[in-house]
Amino acid sequence: MTIDEQIAILRRGTTEIIGEDDLRKKLASGKKLRVKLGVDPTAAHVTLGWAVVLRKLRDFQKLGHTACLIIGDFTAMIGDPSGKSKTRKQLSREEVQANVEAVSEQIYKILDREKTEIYFNKDWLGKMSFEDVIRLCSRYTVARIMERDDFTKRWESHQPIAMHELLYPLCQGMDSVELNSDVELGGNDQKFNNLVGRTLMEQYGQEAQVVILSPLLVGTDGTEKMSQSLGNYVSVIDTPNDMFGKTMSIPDELILNWFELCTDVPMDEARAMLGEGKNPRDAKIRLGKEIVSLYHSVEEGEAAERFFVETFSQKKQVTDAPEFTFSGEQSAVDLVVLVGGADSRGAAKKLIQAGAVSIDGERVSDLGATFAAADLDGKVIRVGKKLFLKLVAG
Repeated sequence: MTIDEQIAILRRGTTEIIGEDDLRKKLASGKKLRVKLGVDPTAAHVTLGWAVVLRKLRDFQKLGHTACLIIGDFTAMIGDPSGKSKTRKQLSREEVQANVEAVSEQIYKILDREKTEIYFNKDWLGKMSFEDVIRLCSRYTVARIMERDDFTKRWESHQPIAMHELLYPLCQGMDSVELNSDVELGGNDQKFNNLVGRTLMEQYGQEAQVVILSPLLVGTDGTEKMSQSLGNYVSVIDTPNDMFGKTMSIPDELILNWFELCTDVPMDEARAMLGEGKNPRDAKIRLGKEIVSLYHSVEEGEAAERFFVETFSQKKQVTDAPEFTFSGEQSAVDLVVLVGGADSRGAAKKLIQAGAVSIDGERVSDLGATFAAADLDGKVIRVGKKLFLKLVAG
């Protein structure tokens, strides 16, 4: 494979390669590159959003390079300030360890276990003395730290910035020094942290790493980045039917973006599915099958499609669903709580925003919508992928 062909593979699903000429030289050298990705275990699921950079790491593996995955069990206790408008909650060591155990096997749904080296940054950051920390801080100025956009916005809006947050980029940079990485991967929100790594590596007499940035995947709500806290996510360990159904709930304008970031389907082929006169629903079905096939199997992808078509398109649930009687008029949010789909109005709002609520196959997206019992008589409300109820006007 030529260098240009390799670069084309590595460029897919990225927004910026900082040091592309350096990357070409590294690839041309024939050296097995050490490609770093740092992940903080702040949640218990690997989502499709997180999988974007993991899949890029897998691309390097397929080209013969070594994936160096750093589990940020130390930095997770600080909390990455990237993109945050307020100080993140600091996790306890017990919370971090629980999340580490939860995600450890999930990553191997994407990465080749035999070509992956796993590191925990508490092994070096946790051993630093206070003198070491002071010397590290001397290598970077406050002015440079304050250049990062999230700190600047918080400073200007008089939002607190805790001292420990200023250390986070330096800690991540020291991860690169420790590994002497050739390449570091990250989302767009990690650009500042990744560039600190380049600076520190040069200060320690190492060759600066190449930085490859990927866009943040928009979640199923079509507006916010995919996040477990927002409920707009797809997990790599979701059941095939859940995975397929959540994918079918995304807005049509996200289809191409999801094809690029979540699948290996050639983009010319994906664009052809959305050509003039084509039904976006057909492209979305293909997208759902591709995603399920990646994390389960081709057979389960096909089975998930059949389940979706039978359950939603043919509305078989109308005859099978238990009945639920209600009267009067209910808001969309209150209706979800009333039928037992959520424990609170806040949780119901998240489900609606995530596209997890529909009535007779039509997605409910307006939080302010209201429904009269008489208008819903005989219709089926779906909440998530397991709650189906036939509504009866009382």
